Amino acid sequence: MNDKQSKGAFDQVKGEAKKQFGKLTDNESMEVEGRLDKGKGKLKETAGDMKEDVSRAFNDSSRN
Repeated sequence: MNDKQSKGAFDQVKGEAKKQFGKLTDNESMEVEGRLDKGKGKLKETAGDMKEDVSRAFNDSSRN
């Protein structure tokens, strides 16, 4: 797991917590902020996944 993947996963958890807290307290602003954080986390994690895939492909091709 690279840095982008771990930061993305953390942002998703943080976002979900904010979203649920917003629902619990009827704070629509907090709920929206949580959704944005969660989406941002998904993007970071996807970027990290792509980085891993490229790195793995490069390493595999350089061995041959």
